[in-house]
Amino acid sequence: MSGRDELVRRVRAATPARVFEGGVAGGATTESYLRLRADHAAARDAVRAPLDLEGGALGALAAEVGLFAVASQATSHEQHLLRPDLGRQLAEADRAVLRDRCPAGADLQLVVGDGLSATAVHAQVPTLLPELTARARRHGWSVGQPFAVRFARVGVLNEIGDLLRPRVVVLLIGERPGLTTAESLSAYLALRPRPGHTDADRNLISNIHAGGTPPAQAADRIVRLAAALVDAGVGGHAVKEPAIAPPPVRRLDQPSRLPDTQSSGRNDVSQVRIGEPHE
Repeated sequence: MSGRDELVRRVRAATPARVFEGGVAGGATTESYLRLRADHAAARDAVRAPLDLEGGALGALAAEVGLFAVASQATSHEQHLLRPDLGRQLAEADRAVLRDRCPAGADLQLVVGDGLSATAVHAQVPTLLPELTARARRHGWSVGQPFAVRFARVGVLNEIGDLLRPRVVVLLIGERPGLTTAESLSAYLALRPRPGHTDADRNLISNIHAGGTPPAQAADRIVRLAAALVDAGVGGHAVKEPAIAPPPVRRLDQPSRLPDTQSSGRNDVSQVRIGEPHE
């Protein structure tokens, strides 16, 4: 293999972007063109896909945890795409449904929204939501009844906070699909969201999918960030995601050690309970 071929191989292995695709007579190769068309079709399908809580893995999860759906004020998929403002508000009748079915004042409220890719929700939420719930409960947090919002936009966080008064809301919502993947999910976190809050008051962990941040790793990051928001007493741009320290470098001739289970846990998010101050 020539030096150039090795460079091309390494660059293409490091990114899903379309680089060094090659071409014929100034045009794309047939293989590259067909992959582009297939990825574009997948993105278009994802934007138009309806949220399905009855079939597949998401349907099984919905049956297991009682996941149910309410709607925004958008009354059709077309209106959802053309009127983002309606997706930021809950349908009036469904506000009463949430009051009846969701206990108020939870430490952590998990919400699923289709956003711009129900495909991403179907792919990631069946793994991510149980992982989040399990981690939150291990930390001693109360977790509200999860529910889904059809035709949702991120701003619906404000109405949910005003209605249910949770300490932290996590909205798992489909990202706008692209040519790299149509299955990427975002997690928006808001500390005590309320009307008037903007994106400046929210925190985001994005790119949740197999080729980005896998769901199990995303669950760890979300829980750590939720604890950081409560600790700071504020959300948004003022709070950065806690860094995960790299493991110490160990020579191969040094014995490994298990972590000290008697640690005070001051820097361990698993020791932090929402609502309890810690140093």
